Amino acid sequence: MGTWYATREDVMRAVDSKETARNAAQIDRALEAASRGIEALCHRTFYPEIATRYFDWPNPQRAVPWRLWLDQNELISVTTLSSAGATIPSTDYLLEPNAYGPPYNQIQINLGSSSAFGGGSTHQRNIAVTGLYGYRDDEYPAASLDGDVTSGTTSIDVTAAPLIGVGSLLRVAGERMTVTGRSMRSTFVTTTAAMAPKASDDLIAGVSVGFSVGETILIEGERMLIVDQSPAGLVVKRGWDGSTLAAHTLGATIYAPRTLTVARGVLGTAAASHSTTSTVYEWTPPGPIRQLAVAEALTFLGLEQSGYARTQRIGDGAEDKARDQRGIQGLRDQVYASHGRKARIRGV
Repeated sequence: MGTWYATREDVMRAVDSKETARNAAQIDRALEAASRGIEALCHRTFYPEIATRYFDWPNPQRAVPWRLWLDQNELISVTTLSSAGATIPSTDYLLEPNAYGPPYNQIQINLGSSSAFGGGSTHQRNIAVTGLYGYRDDEYPAASLDGDVTSGTTSIDVTAAPLIGVGSLLRVAGERMTVTGRSMRSTFVTTTAAMAPKASDDLIAGVSVGFSVGETILIEGERMLIVDQSPAGLVVKRGWDGSTLAAHTLGATIYAPRTLTVARGVLGTAAASHSTTSTVYEWTPPGPIRQLAVAEALTFLGLEQSGYARTQRIGDGAEDKARDQRGIQGLRDQVYASHGRKARIRGV
C-alpha cells in the first residue's frame, strides 16, 4: 500500500465502525483512493521521502543561471548537492523560500561563493540533489520498542500507543516503517478483582501503569476502551468494538494491540536493527489533509455500499451552495486553498 494521510482506525472512529464488522479491506481501499486523490487535488505529496533526483542544466525553464526550480520536487532538507559530479558545499547554496519553507521549491547558488551550476560533458542530469523530499517532516514520539528488532523482522512490539494505527508512518532511528496490521499482545498484567457483566462495572482496580487513555484492551473475549486512569485503576468503556459484555475472573490477562506488522525500510530508508526502548516516532500529516482523507474515505465507502448509484447534489441555488460548503466539496476547496500547490509564472 502507499502512504496514507489517515489511518484505518481514524475512519472507523469517524463512523463508530466496529472491527467485528470486518470492513477493514473496504476502508483500506477507500483510504488509498482518498490519499492519491488528495495528491492530485493539491499537486503535491506530503509525506517525507529520501531520494536522489536529477535535473538538466541548463534547461529551457531556467530564468537565471544561479537558480534551480524544483517544481513538484519540493524539498524539506538537502543532504548532498552536486553539479557535473562536483559537490557544492552547503555554505554555497540557499534553499528558498527561506521565509516560510519548508517545503522549498528552488535552490539558489550563493552569489557570494565561487560555486556554480553547469559544466561537464552534457547538460542531461547535470544536477543531482539528494535530500528529504516532501511537504513537512512533522512527527512526535508515539511509543517505544518493547523488544529488540532485527533488519529482517516484519513485526515489532511497542509500548502503549493508542494513536498508532494501520496506515501510520513510523520512524525508528533512521528507518521509516509503514504499519500494515495490528494484533493483540499480552501486557503481562492481570486483573486484581473479578468484573461483573455490566457496563457500570467500569473500573479495573489496581491497574494503571503502562496503559494510556484511548487504548483498546482485551480481557478474555471482551474489548474495552480506556477512557480515564487514576491511582485507583483504569476507567473503561465496556463492550467496545462490538464485543459483548462478559464476566471476568480475578487474574485474567489484559491484552492490548501492541504488536505491529510493518513494511520495513520505506520511503528511501533501509531496514536496520534496533534495540529495545528505542523511541518510535509517528509522522503526522497537516490537520486539514488528515481530515479530508477521512472525509473522502467515508464518501468512497458510502458510494461502494450504494453500488455507486448514489448522487451528490451540487446545484446553483443558495440552499444547495450552502449545503455544499458544509460538505465534502467545501472541505476540498478549503484544503486546496490552504495546502494546494498553485500554478505560478516565472519571471525572467
